[in-house]
Amino acid sequence: MRKIFNIKYGVLTLIIFFIVSTLSLKAQAPVAPLFEEGNTAYNEGDFSKAVSLYELTLLSGKHSAALYFNLGNAYYRLNKVAESIYYYEKAKQLEPKNEDFKVNSAFAKNMTIDAIEPLPESQLSQFQKALYVLANTSIWSKIVILFMWLFAIFFSIYLLNKTAKLKRLFFVLSLFSIVLFMGSFTIKFFANAEQDNKEYAIIFSNEINSWSEPNLRAEIQFTLHEGTKVELLDSLDEWKKIRIANGSEGWIKNASLKSLNN
Repeated sequence: MRKIFNIKYGVLTLIIFFIVSTLSLKAQAPVAPLFEEGNTAYNEGDFSKAVSLYELTLLSGKHSAALYFNLGNAYYRLNKVAESIYYYEKAKQLEPKNEDFKVNSAFAKNMTIDAIEPLPESQLSQFQKALYVLANTSIWSKIVILFMWLFAIFFSIYLLNKTAKLKRLFFVLSLFSIVLFMGSFTIKFFANAEQDNKEYAIIFSNEINSWSEPNLRAEIQFTLHEGTKVELLDSLDEWKKIRIANGSEGWIKNASLKSLNN
């Protein structure tokens, strides 16, 4: 009777984890015909047409790192600074370790007027940042699912096995797997929370002043130009409080911004 219960319990465990892991996986959407047409237009040197086709692909609900990257490339060829940087940043959000995205993004940033030196980071901050970048990749999601499956398999074998030594072995393995699963899931959770709590945007205004306070009688602190990436901290009517890479903060009025969190 106990054996039948253990078998049922093990099978139920596997079914539950199969459902959860299946829901966690994102199906790969088929390549949209508009995207292929956009690639053809790009290869033929018709970058304006390529942009139109890529934008239509986005409007149809198809989003991918490759699409954002190609949009960035097309806008870069059209000398559209803010647009190219914006879509390169979107591509890097989905595949932060992609070297092609980093290289092309650096070329686009060289077209901007503002040369802002970022604040130096401590080794702990660099490690945390690298960990969060990895946590936002599809590889980390697969790692989480892998540990979940390993726990389900090891725990089911533990329930079905009669040998004391093997039961102890698979119990330890299942315990180890669930600890790794919980740890990796926690890191991914905090990485997502970190991303959700911070909002970044690209400036599309040709030139805009940053003020010390949200009124025109305040002091102008610095001037920014299109293509600069800023962190949005607060808003008050037509004013937005921002922070730039070197840590400087200020208020900008009626700025043309495009959020990277959309």
